[in-house]
Amino acid sequence: QVQLAESGGGLVEPGGSLRLSCAASGRADTSGGVGWFRQVPGKEREFVAAIGWTGGATYYSNSVRGRFTISRDNSKNTVFLQMNSLQPEDTAVYYCADGTIRFPARESDFGSWGQGTQVTVSS
Repeated sequence: QVQLAESGGGLVEPGGSLRLSCAASGRADTSGGVGWFRQVPGKEREFVAAIGWTGGATYYSNSVRGRFTISRDNSKNTVFLQMNSLQPEDTAVYYCADGTIRFPARESDFGSWGQGTQVTVSS
C-alpha cells in the first residue's frame, strides 16, 4: 500500500507563500496520481488540487486556481503544492492522497492518505 507523508506546513502572514511536499513510498507503478485536500474543524474535507504521475494534466478548485500550483518530481516520488497569496481562509490541515485522478475529484477515489500538515495564515 502507498504511504504518504506531508511536510512544509506552518504559520504565514496573509499574502505570504508556503510550499507543501507529499512524499510517496510503496508505489507499484505510475498509474493514478496525488490529490491535495484540506479540512477545517467542523467542516467537510475540501478538494484543492490534483496531478497524475504521468502526463501534464492538473486540476484545481476554484478557490485556489491562479494562486496554488501543483507539480511533481517523479524521481523523488514527491508531489508539491506551491501556495502563493495565502489568505486566512486558506487556514486548514492539508492532506495529500494517492488514487485515481479525475475531475471533479472525490475523496472515494483516493485510497491512501497522509497524516496532514497544518497551514495557518494569520497576522
